[in-house]
Amino acid sequence: MDENWETQLQSIWLKLGTISNEEFIHQIKNHTELLTDSQAIADFEKACAFDSTGHEKEAEPLYRSALDKGLTGLRRRRARIQLASTLRNNGKIEESIHILREEKANYSDELNDAVDSFLALSLSSAGEYKEALSLTLKAISKHLPRYNNSLSRYAENL
Repeated sequence: MDENWETQLQSIWLKLGTISNEEFIHQIKNHTELLTDSQAIADFEKACAFDSTGHEKEAEPLYRSALDKGLTGLRRRRARIQLASTLRNNGKIEESIHILREEKANYSDELNDAVDSFLALSLSSAGEYKEALSLTLKAISKHLPRYNNSLSRYAENL
């Protein structure tokens, strides 16, 4: 994989919503076939394409495959978050919660608020509304120009 491949991939992603979903998926599939050194990345990108076009059932096995094949770095973190979201949409809420709790406990990076947000969605789907609201408020509190500490304390007390 080289920088040119990534640049071309981003160009295809910019077309999402401007071309048909079928054409978008087709272009991602064709582009990932050019990737000979990482089937994990290819599976991840195809999963993303299916997921982004409302085909969660097709995305789920590809996310799992990418992770099983050793996906690393930021793509691995994204794959876990996106798999968890897909699982929630596919009715596998407890597995979604489990994955996101693992991510929250074991990793920390710029996607922490995304983990909390998707965990909040899954917890809400499981009827755990107070914890879901608490996670959401904590995530939001970090980005407010004022009231950060107050909102964070309220979230802790839920």
